[in-house]
Amino acid sequence: MLNILFSAKPAAWDEYQAPLNAAFAECGLHASLSRDHAPGDVDYIIFAPNGPVTDFTPYTKTKAVMGLWAGVETVVDNATLTQPLCRLVDESLTDGMIEWVTGHTLRHHLGMDLHITNQDGVWRDGIIPPVAANRPVTILGIGALGAACGQALHQLGFPVTGWSRSAKDIPNIRCLHGDEGLEEALKDAQIVILLLPQTPQTMNIINAETIARMARGGFVINPGRGPLIDDRALLEALDSGQLAHATLDVFRTEPLPPDHPFWAHPKVTVMPHIASTTRAETAARVIAENITRGQAGKPLHYLVDRGLAY
Repeated sequence: MLNILFSAKPAAWDEYQAPLNAAFAECGLHASLSRDHAPGDVDYIIFAPNGPVTDFTPYTKTKAVMGLWAGVETVVDNATLTQPLCRLVDESLTDGMIEWVTGHTLRHHLGMDLHITNQDGVWRDGIIPPVAANRPVTILGIGALGAACGQALHQLGFPVTGWSRSAKDIPNIRCLHGDEGLEEALKDAQIVILLLPQTPQTMNIINAETIARMARGGFVINPGRGPLIDDRALLEALDSGQLAHATLDVFRTEPLPPDHPFWAHPKVTVMPHIASTTRAETAARVIAENITRGQAGKPLHYLVDRGLAY
């Protein structure tokens, strides 16, 4: 019998208990899922940063920690975590992100706000958007989520450039990497989408210098991580007209404080971190299948590289 500890906020237990047990049964795992296993008895931890486990030292028998979230920045530097850490790559999480990113890209590409927010009897027919083929889009971060969003935007006709820290080769996406690649990726980009992990190297990657490389009047869409953006530089670029609008789903402090200038700025859309969310049924299957791999002695999927922090 495997002892699997569920460490997340209490409300998540009601959401995940049944789907996880069903997924374990489907995979043929004889598992005892609980929030209360003694640390020395735990074989696997299903983990979210808002759960009770913060010190992994007592979990001497634990073979791996299975993340419930795609991001791992809040735990990857935990000195007590010596067990393998797996992030969550989930089909429904990916699909939700594709839909959110595509929707907001089309919103800005088509200039929908001009008409949606001005239902005042004025016939505004003088602004015609370009076709997608003439609207360069750059995605910073072309891991599983970024690559999937890039493919969807390519299908709509957008020329898509993707940037990552290391070299990648992804069909239908012009892939660039490194410092020189970042400069080229942002050059004349009209829409920049942020899907990078939060690491020391990606903090404030959108700043006064990088924003200046974009096409004037461009758009920033951030469903990635709040600290990817220098907030002050973003506001200055919006005020100067270098950027036309920023749609932000993630922030340095969440919930975003009511007095933060983003709320009142006419060129900022504040979203409450809802771009994509983990769905219990599909996440449970991913976790169960990965534990099955671990039990069979196979390499775990979605292992986090501690050196890269993702």
